[in-house]
Amino acid sequence: MRAEDAELLEFVVGNPLVRSLLRLLDAECECGKRLNVALDLYVGERESACVKCRAAASVIARILRRGGKALGMDEDAVRERFKDKHWRKGLICVLKGIEKFGVRRPFVPGSPFLVVWDFTYKCNLRCKHCYAAAHPRASKELSTRDAMLVVDKLADADVPILAFSGGEPLMRKDFFDIASYAADKGMYVGVATNGTLISEDVAARMRDAGVKFVQISLDGASAETHDAFRGVSGAFEKTLEGIKNVVAAGDDIFVDVSTTITRFNIEEVPKIIELCDELGVRWFMGFNFVPSGRGVEIVEYDLSPEERETLLNTLLDKRDELQARGSSLDVLTTAPQFARVALQRLKGDEEEIVVPTHFYNPRLSGKLQGLAEFIGGCGAGRCYVAVEPDGTIMPCVFFKLPLGNIMKVDFEEFWASNEVLNDLRDRSKLKGHCGVCKFRYYCGGCRARAYGYTGDYLAGDPGCILNR
Repeated sequence: MRAEDAELLEFVVGNPLVRSLLRLLDAECECGKRLNVALDLYVGERESACVKCRAAASVIARILRRGGKALGMDEDAVRERFKDKHWRKGLICVLKGIEKFGVRRPFVPGSPFLVVWDFTYKCNLRCKHCYAAAHPRASKELSTRDAMLVVDKLADADVPILAFSGGEPLMRKDFFDIASYAADKGMYVGVATNGTLISEDVAARMRDAGVKFVQISLDGASAETHDAFRGVSGAFEKTLEGIKNVVAAGDDIFVDVSTTITRFNIEEVPKIIELCDELGVRWFMGFNFVPSGRGVEIVEYDLSPEERETLLNTLLDKRDELQARGSSLDVLTTAPQFARVALQRLKGDEEEIVVPTHFYNPRLSGKLQGLAEFIGGCGAGRCYVAVEPDGTIMPCVFFKLPLGNIMKVDFEEFWASNEVLNDLRDRSKLKGHCGVCKFRYYCGGCRARAYGYTGDYLAGDPGCILNR
């Protein structure tokens, strides 16, 4: 990227004038939310608006034109990208983040990019690691009416992505109604499931309800391993069938397979990745083990820091191998040290680098490589939060620290002012080696693991080899 283009990008993300302009644009009028209206006007999704909203659209056009130039995109390409309503919601999060928090390392959006909603703790399996200690009987959960109010709150806060989890979210009879309601509100809807209930008909209903992302848990490359970990005989075959049914439902659904990696299954991880490739899955996601829920009963099966280091290098090797042979499968992990390991393997003269996160693996060229410090690291309380079945808000699903209840708070105000969330966003507060590590803006350690093992969410991540 040329020096003058880097300066243009800095104008977009760091100029105080832009922040002041965005503060003026973050207002309501008879047209609706001015920032939303301005973007709709910019991409041609709306034709009429008041004078102030049309003026706002001109400002947005100028910002995006300059930002697009810095990123090597002409205005037509920028406008085409943001015709997608989900991209527009994501952009609104970014712009509101600059307005509310400024440009920080790591970056904090104006509302969470993602809310993971444990829709129910009812489940048909009994997994050894389950953070929710889910079981067949229903737990206390919001009514259908209240669930719709939650969706309204999140949509009003411009949350781009809502992921249903659990428990097993498909065990709630109103799942499809609520998922469809969220999709109609413009949110990108995902679901995390054990896959055993996904018949061809269920996969089609998910697609028709607007579900765009399905994450299915697979904890072994064999029935013996998977079923032992999941606590129910026959789960492996049903899960594979569920994966096949969602893949067959069409390209409208992005399919991800997740594996909680412990000493139970670490040796099978390469085989699980190959199985994912054979099945046509788009992502393999290696989950960190966190001692919460039933997981506290199997802490002795957690990986040592040395084992985790070896695993992360194995995942990078598999990612490179898949890329070399033209596979569409990408490899990710929720372990934030993945970025640090990837950076340590660089030779120093790369024109393009990949800085893995557990949202995606961004490829950054030239001076854009500096953006990695704004993107990466643990996202708990920074990029996402979790909601329990009764509405309790937590920093993430594995991070069992109640912060409030979504039914009782102004969600946007809560996101901006909650003390714990703001602690988690400030890497200068981290303790142990995490607090002095040169990779803290790319990584920052897993805050859920720090809390689960020490009771201090700012402690060094005990799973990192640098914290030994």
